[in-house]
Amino acid sequence: MSQIDATDAERTPLPAAAAPSGSAPGARPDTRGTTVWAEIDLDALEANVRTLRAIAPSSAFMAVVKADAYGHGLLPVTRAALRGGATWLGVAQFAEAFALRDAGITGRLLTWLSVPGSDFVGAVARDIDLSASAPWVLDEIAAAARSLGRTARVHLKVDTGLGRGGAYGQDWTHLVRHARPLEAEGAIAVVGIWTHFAHADAPEHPTVLAQQERFFEAVGEAEREGCRPEVRHLANSAATLLHPSAHADLVRPGIAMYGLTPVPQVDDDFGLRPVMTVRARLALVKRLPAGQGISYGHAYVPDVDTVVGLVPAGYADGIPRNATNVGPLVVGGRRTAIAGRVCMDQFVVDLGPASRAQAGDVVTLFGGAPGEPTAQDWADATDTISYEIVTRLGARVPRLHSGGAGGADHQDTVA
Repeated sequence: MSQIDATDAERTPLPAAAAPSGSAPGARPDTRGTTVWAEIDLDALEANVRTLRAIAPSSAFMAVVKADAYGHGLLPVTRAALRGGATWLGVAQFAEAFALRDAGITGRLLTWLSVPGSDFVGAVARDIDLSASAPWVLDEIAAAARSLGRTARVHLKVDTGLGRGGAYGQDWTHLVRHARPLEAEGAIAVVGIWTHFAHADAPEHPTVLAQQERFFEAVGEAEREGCRPEVRHLANSAATLLHPSAHADLVRPGIAMYGLTPVPQVDDDFGLRPVMTVRARLALVKRLPAGQGISYGHAYVPDVDTVVGLVPAGYADGIPRNATNVGPLVVGGRRTAIAGRVCMDQFVVDLGPASRAQAGDVVTLFGGAPGEPTAQDWADATDTISYEIVTRLGARVPRLHSGGAGGADHQDTVA
């Protein structure tokens, strides 16, 4: 069952470690003693934002930084996106939006998931745009606005066929008509109308055009009722890259901003650069005889005497457990894979019989440099998507940010 044909894994030099957030550009902290870490290239992120802006030059640009910026680090990534030219920010949850505002990030910021009793007062007080898919949301937003003596900015969401968030069918008419008296009162202002695609990553899927048609019909209905939105928006990463007809007033790239394609079946990287590289160090290197099973359940059994290495990272760090025997790696310049079960804190790699690897050598799980596995490779190996690979990275994995302006000369504002 041996899956390794490596003959001589040379000692891997330590990587050029990334600088922590706020360090001067070019700083290289010593990462010796670190078990596993993620290097975040903020220059690559800025470049990706510029690339995406050039694809939709007439539209405003919302940098989607939800889920701790897809696992890359909320504040450093947000600041890099602003430097790259983002004009809006988007997050899923109130806590994320509050964290941005409380860190001094100003300008247009939309958050879209709420439940009854959410802190609408806190959101309106922080000048955050809010999404509404049902009349109760409008009522709670309006109550918060009244208590503050302010007008809340609202984006009405229409379900055009995703079957998830948004008002569907006749519920859209009821939502629009519920909003109008609240606008007349001055409690809210409908500043946006939006939706989300079901199949934007499938270029030829008939729902793409059908959803666009339904969306613009819904906008027309709202406008006939008296709404005057500033922005109409429906383009996620895939639609930004593939469907210019969906760019409208604002695009909302998420995964593409991090250098990962939302359409892996299309043979085009669109000029995007992966932002995250995940590395670890070998904690132990030892010889095992042929036939000695490795890790829980002996799911991997080498058929020759070999050298194995212990990597101190596991599913508690975000390594998928179903990467057992398939998770791709580079050790000593050689491509290999996880050998045996992924455990909570560790996994094993078969280094090959002639390996001269030592404890402390670097293992690259994924990145973007030539020869390195990519997040998409991990997604393919574990039957998921690259979004999950990067966002599932655990909190105990330090993110080391390099590049960018070093935090010294950047205003945290959105145009």
